[in-house]
Amino acid sequence: MTVQQDIHSSGIPVLCLSCEARHRGACGALDPDHLVGMAKTSWRHKIEPGVKLIGDAEAVDSYSNVLSGVVKLTKSLSDGRQQIVGLQYAPDFLGRPFKVESRINAEAATSVSLCSFPKAAVERMMKESPELEHRLFKQTLIELDAAREWMVTLGRKTAPEKVASFLLTIARNIDRTVDPAATSARFDLPLTRVDIADFLALRFETVSRQLTRLRADGIIRIENNRHVTVDNMSRLEQRCGG
Repeated sequence: MTVQQDIHSSGIPVLCLSCEARHRGACGALDPDHLVGMAKTSWRHKIEPGVKLIGDAEAVDSYSNVLSGVVKLTKSLSDGRQQIVGLQYAPDFLGRPFKVESRINAEAATSVSLCSFPKAAVERMMKESPELEHRLFKQTLIELDAAREWMVTLGRKTAPEKVASFLLTIARNIDRTVDPAATSARFDLPLTRVDIADFLALRFETVSRQLTRLRADGIIRIENNRHVTVDNMSRLEQRCGG
C-alpha cells in the first residue's frame, strides 16, 4: 500500500485522516509514526454479503478493522447446527491477538469494508505501543459485557422483548457516528429473518409475528422488508423489558 502524507496532519497517512478506526477504534491508540508503520503493511478490501472471513479452527494470519458494514460471528456444532454469538460493526477490531487459531466463524452479514493487517505487524505494534494493547483489551471487555447482557436477553426475556432488544441493539450500533442521545433511528436490518431467529433462539414465524406487532403498534416502520425506522427510541426501549 502506498502511504501518502498530508503536510498539515503531522505525517498521518491520508487514508487514516478520516478513518473511524483512527478516531474511535483501535488505531486511535497509535501516534503518527506508528500509524505510518501500520499503513505500510495494511490493505483495504470490500467483502460481499455471505462471504466467510475466517472459520473456526483456521490459522490466524491477519486482523482487521471493520470500516463499514456488519460482521456476523457464529459457532457451529459437529452436526452442522449454527448459533450466532455476536455482531461486529465499524470501527470494531476483528480478531484476537496472540491466538494461533480462530475459535469462531466470521462472515460478512452485509457488504463489509475492512482494513486488514498481517498478524505479525499487529503483534509487533502492540509491543511498541502499549496503548494499542490497552485499547484492544478495553474492546474485549466491552464485548464481554455485551455478551453477558445478551445472555440475559436469551435466557430470561420473552419473545416480544427479545425482538425489541435486537432492534435496539442494531439501532445503537450499526452507525456509531450517530449521536448516542438521538431519539430516532433509521437502518437496514443486517440479518435475514432466519438469522434473526437463530440469534434470538426463536422460530422464524415468531420473529415475523413480533415485527408485525411492533409495526402495528407504531413502534417501528418497515419498508422493503429490510429498512427500519424507529421514530421514538424510548418507546422501543420500553418494549425491551428493562
